[in-house]
Amino acid sequence: MQTTEQQFEKALAECRALFEKKLHDYGPSWRILRPSSLTDQLFIKAKRIRSLETKRHAMVDESAKSGFVAIINYGIVGLIQLDKGFADTVDISNEEALRLYDHYAKEALQLMKRKNHDYDEAWRSMRVSSYTDFILTKIERIKEIENLHGNTLVSEGIDANYMDIINYAVFGVIKLSESD
Repeated sequence: MQTTEQQFEKALAECRALFEKKLHDYGPSWRILRPSSLTDQLFIKAKRIRSLETKRHAMVDESAKSGFVAIINYGIVGLIQLDKGFADTVDISNEEALRLYDHYAKEALQLMKRKNHDYDEAWRSMRVSSYTDFILTKIERIKEIENLHGNTLVSEGIDANYMDIINYAVFGVIKLSESD
C-alpha cells in the first residue's frame, strides 16, 4: 500500500497534468479572475459534488472525483492570485503559471504532512461527504473574509483556507480513486 505522501503526490500529479493541458488550450486566462469570482467558482464545484452525493444521480457526465480535481486546481489558482493579485489581461506565461502551480502544490503537500502527523491519519476514517462539507465551510469563511475586506479579528487568512480546501479535495481524490 502506498503512503499518504505517495498518494497525495500521485493525486497532485493528476491535477497538474490536467492543469497543464488546460494551459495549453486556454493559457493562464484565469489571471483575470477577481477574488470573489474565484471563490464563486470553488463554490459551484463544491456544491455540485454535494449535489451528486445527495441525489446520487448526475445529469452531466462529470464525476465527483473530477470535481475535486477542479477544486484542487482552482485552490492553487487562488493562492497564485492572492500572491500576484488579479490582472486585467493575461500577464504571465504558461511556464510561469506551471512554476507557480508547482510551488503552491509543494506547499500544500508540506502542510498535509505536518497536519497528518498531528492528526494521525484521521482523514482515512472520514467520509468523502465530510470533505465536501468542510470545503463548503471553508468557502463560506473565505466569503466572509472577502466581505470584511480582510479585516478579521482572529481567523486564519484566505490563504490558509485555500490550503485546507486543497488538502480536503486531495483526500477526496485519493478516497474516490481507491473505490474505483
